Amino acid sequence: MDGVESDRRRAVERSPTYVVSRPEEDVIANTLRKILPDPLAYRITRRKNVALQQFFYGRTRTQPDKVKAKLLSLVRKQLGPDYDVDTHFTPRYNAWDQRLCLIPNADLFTAIRENRVSVVTDEIESFTERGIALRSGAELEADIVVTATGLQLVTLGEANFLVDGEPVDFSTTWTYKGFAYSDVPNLASSFGYINASWTLRADLTCEYVCRLLNHMRATGMSQCTPRLRTSDTDMPERPWIDGFSSGYVQRVLHLLPKQGDRAPWINPQHYGWDKKMFRNGAIDDGVMRFTRRSEPVVAATAVAFVSTDCEDHR
Repeated sequence: MDGVESDRRRAVERSPTYVVSRPEEDVIANTLRKILPDPLAYRITRRKNVALQQFFYGRTRTQPDKVKAKLLSLVRKQLGPDYDVDTHFTPRYNAWDQRLCLIPNADLFTAIRENRVSVVTDEIESFTERGIALRSGAELEADIVVTATGLQLVTLGEANFLVDGEPVDFSTTWTYKGFAYSDVPNLASSFGYINASWTLRADLTCEYVCRLLNHMRATGMSQCTPRLRTSDTDMPERPWIDGFSSGYVQRVLHLLPKQGDRAPWINPQHYGWDKKMFRNGAIDDGVMRFTRRSEPVVAATAVAFVSTDCEDHR
């Protein structure tokens, strides 16, 4: 960012990302709220948004070239034929191989057209007295530089967990439905979607945890622990997040739990599958093992039940 006195900004990016413009307000939702009760209007709007998002994501998997061409054509329409879209807005990957960037009301495009913002695609070599030296040899003068890199995902907020006095290494565990961990009792975490609204999956996870707690209360159980069955021990290992090329994910996959090739040892990133798994799946499924305090416990019992999101550190 530079040019405080001139009020002009420059965004420096190492590589482009997909940028999609959407209206800040949902016209259909606002119309429905005028003619329907709020709860009904909300449900219809939610289903509409989920269906559209799932449809679009599906197209990126089955017709990636067409989707890419369409997204870039929308950018060209916003910025005009003379703007270098190939350099500054054309990623090296397909849409939804990494997360898309949503721009409300096309405000970035408006700022570029009005010459209040410019995009520079290059790599930073070093800082200088006057600004930033780029690998291409160019120098950007800057009064203020705001960094937005170095995202580092961590498991469970870097909290330390012990089971029977032994520290838990989550990279050696298998994920249970994407929210719990093999052989770690009474522990749940919430991780959303990388290819949709984060809260869609967070909501489903919380619903399931409530079902789980209610089941334990009704049956008098004090501990729940996901355990691999004998038939699961030959599962091939897959990364916790599959098919996502973003560096901040790839850098930490070796620290995260593994997933297998069969339920419930999977971390689906698909709303339709998750709805069935979390809302309709059996609580006592033969994998989640339940015990009472009065019963002898073979494995650990010392972890409190918590729910937390995977955090990021910059």
